[in-house]
Amino acid sequence: MKASVRQVFIALVIIALPAVLLQAQTTGKIAGSVVDKKSGEPLPGANVFIEGTQIGAATDQNGEFFIINVPPGSYKLVVQMMGYSKYEVTNLRVSVNRTTHVKAELLETILEGETIVVKAEKIVTKKDQTSSIRNVSSEQIELLPVEDINSVVNLQAGIVNGHFRGGRRNEVSFMIDGIQVIEAFAGENSAVDIEKEVVEELEVITGTFNAEYGRAMSGVVNAVTKDGSNTFQGAFSSSYANYYTSHDNIFIGLDNSQADRQKDTKFQLSGPVLKDRLMFFMNVRLQDNEGYLNAIHRFNVNDYSGYLEDNSLGWISLHTGDSSFVPLSYSKLNSYMGKLTSTLFSNLKLSLLFTRNDERWRDYDHNFKYNPYGLGTNYKETDMYTFLLNHMISPKIFYDIKLSYFDNYYGYYVFKNPLDSRYVHDSYLTNVISGFYTGGQQKSHTERTLKDYNAKFDLTWQFNQRHLIKGGVLLTQHDLDHSWHEIQNAFKARLGDQDSSYYDFSGVMPRKIYPNYEPMIDPDSSTYTDAYHVKPYEFSAYVQDKMEFDQMVVNIGVRFDYFNANTVYPSQRRNPANQSNEYLRDENGHYVLDSDSNLVFDPERMSKYPKTKPQIQISPRFGLSYTLGNAAVLHFSYGHFFQMPALQALYQNHSFSVAPSDYATTMGNSQLQAQNTIQYEVGLWQELIPNLGLEVIVFYRDIYNLLSTKVVSTYNQTQYGLHTNKDYGNVKGMELKIDYMWGHLSTHVNYTLQYTRGNADNPTQTFNRAGESKDPIPTLIPMSWDQRHTFNVTVGYNAQRFGITLTGYYNSGTPFSWIPISENRVANINFYPNNAYQKSAYSVDMNGYIDLYKYKNIALRLNYSVYNLFDCLNEYWVDATTGRAYTSIIRPSDESSHISDFNEYVDTVQNPSMYSAPRLIKIGLGVSF
Repeated sequence: MKASVRQVFIALVIIALPAVLLQAQTTGKIAGSVVDKKSGEPLPGANVFIEGTQIGAATDQNGEFFIINVPPGSYKLVVQMMGYSKYEVTNLRVSVNRTTHVKAELLETILEGETIVVKAEKIVTKKDQTSSIRNVSSEQIELLPVEDINSVVNLQAGIVNGHFRGGRRNEVSFMIDGIQVIEAFAGENSAVDIEKEVVEELEVITGTFNAEYGRAMSGVVNAVTKDGSNTFQGAFSSSYANYYTSHDNIFIGLDNSQADRQKDTKFQLSGPVLKDRLMFFMNVRLQDNEGYLNAIHRFNVNDYSGYLEDNSLGWISLHTGDSSFVPLSYSKLNSYMGKLTSTLFSNLKLSLLFTRNDERWRDYDHNFKYNPYGLGTNYKETDMYTFLLNHMISPKIFYDIKLSYFDNYYGYYVFKNPLDSRYVHDSYLTNVISGFYTGGQQKSHTERTLKDYNAKFDLTWQFNQRHLIKGGVLLTQHDLDHSWHEIQNAFKARLGDQDSSYYDFSGVMPRKIYPNYEPMIDPDSSTYTDAYHVKPYEFSAYVQDKMEFDQMVVNIGVRFDYFNANTVYPSQRRNPANQSNEYLRDENGHYVLDSDSNLVFDPERMSKYPKTKPQIQISPRFGLSYTLGNAAVLHFSYGHFFQMPALQALYQNHSFSVAPSDYATTMGNSQLQAQNTIQYEVGLWQELIPNLGLEVIVFYRDIYNLLSTKVVSTYNQTQYGLHTNKDYGNVKGMELKIDYMWGHLSTHVNYTLQYTRGNADNPTQTFNRAGESKDPIPTLIPMSWDQRHTFNVTVGYNAQRFGITLTGYYNSGTPFSWIPISENRVANINFYPNNAYQKSAYSVDMNGYIDLYKYKNIALRLNYSVYNLFDCLNEYWVDATTGRAYTSIIRPSDESSHISDFNEYVDTVQNPSMYSAPRLIKIGLGVSF
């Protein structure tokens, strides 16, 4: 019996893992030298250690030292040597994958207890920066006016609404403690969400990245979680929020007297189980957010209205709703995390991490403004289990073993059971004449489970004072079970009229009844179903050398990636499911018969199903930084970055069936190649004055083999779409960062200038244009996220008992596709997409705290946040004819054709989701110890 891939995976983990040599580290390094301040001579044998830990080293004969495998955080570094004053460096920040440089200058003394205290300079953490990396500490995250990690990420230079340096949204790798947690089906988000309160450090890479990072083309986000300590610590807070806006004519149903439109409860506890040996950390967050977009409950799903008569006496208007306001953009988000950390031996650290996300949310749909209970709901449940082992073999070498498993469930439906008897007949779902659904339900039903098994091994070796060598491997097994159905009526396959109806006059108003309805789902061979269970797997390996010299740091490495779709593909794309019987003909065009006078199939025109070949990529990476004087660092980096398309692009329409209508089918392609980015970057960091740093970076990206969709014609002359690697894009830009710290005052400025061009906004744009009889785009156009100017400023004053932080945002407009009205003389011109720009947007957010009571380590704190402080009405998207939100060019014919007894035509145009959220004020009270 053949072993399954999962069994092979488990066997490899158990048998081979200890003997093997991927991905991101979760520790950093301290290196430097100790010299005599007067003579400049090196001091061998000096003791260098981190206060409060057992981490340290001794200087060699050249007075140099290094300490590897240091968890991220702020430390006090102590240097001691007989006959010299004690030397301390405070606020020494160690970041993930970075080297913090220290030069200790000791003074001779005959008095014991004399101490020299210096504060770490910014240059010590910038010297080895060979690309655009931003390390955001837990202390910085706590002060920002943000609710989640994604908001922190979007504050960084080079990121525009989730797009890293002009790339598509699914070109980013999300990691927790160095473990990739990408939602591989769509690839746009992290499958696992953790709260900002559990993050010790957030590493955001927007430029080129080292060989240890993979499955990404545009950026990397790595969140390192906190550990427990020998001190019991805890926090509990409860917050309430509401929207207060002057735009209540747009955002209907918001009540200024409602204090709990948002409820947010947080609880955190950490401490020792066994002192110095076993610590725990746990965090819980429960959120209930009703959102700012409401519907009006006028109709129930089994109501039917018809306005086909000009005379209102002939109208059918059944509305049994209670006309209450119903949140149509709500979310309920529950997050749980627990972590056990063991240090049974000084050189061995073990961690067990568990996270759970339980989420439910709705996305606003203007068509359901008066029928809210006909709209589907999104569901997400994710459990993640992680085992981490860090073993320090010697002061020069350590390794990490990381085993992880996550189970990610996603659902979208009105009812979980697609055969639920509460589903109603499709004829109730109508928006003819009135422009809004006056009954009925969405019938799209999706359930998807993605399980990922990961085994990783990283080895770090400080070969000598100059070379830090890393190597690693990663094995990932995906298990994807996807099921999408458009719920059908079982009566369509039975004798009788599935659309027959009658009126029930027993109530106050006549009710239209459709008796012949029973929900059913079609098999996978139908175009109304897409169901499959696949198990692709990946393997990657890398080796990398970080060469650190006095004035220069060089990162050089190479990465190997292997991907196996573990499925089959149709050999004849013009007849992928053999829906067309193609028979063999002779040279005269006559059909060929076999010995039994049966027609012979043409093997060239019929599909076979061979196994898909694996994809292999090798990508080199290079980065260099050079120190200019005592307060400036110049860096250059270059690299090739490969990423396989999301799994849905490989497996969509897994039955290979083609609908009979043109352009009605889009099919996945398991033969897709990896997408490829080649990126260059040059940057300069300069400390202008003490505590004021300026960084300027210019970059360029070529993006090849982007996911696209080509048109294939079947032998029956039906046109359908097949995913392929065809699109291209390029990005060029500049980033400017300014950081200033002085006492309790801090200022951070990020500015991005960016030009993003490509031949298609999304993978199906070219295919959809063909379906609309539009020519292919022969030139590069701006992408829909081509935001020319992005400007963020954060200013904070945060003391021990109180603090306030303000963040201001300015975003120049993004493109939209302007379409002239039919009366316009240019209406017949085929304009390219994204031919105009929306107006710019700006807003200010505020966050602060006041300690109401403090005794020893116990504090009672008032927290407050205001989002969109000035209640700005910023446009998310706009009308194609006017270029503005909430407006359109309305002709008399539009108004005359709109017939309704509950609204006017302008109601169909005035969609409040075109605007960003109004002012939100959030107040909370918390206790910490």
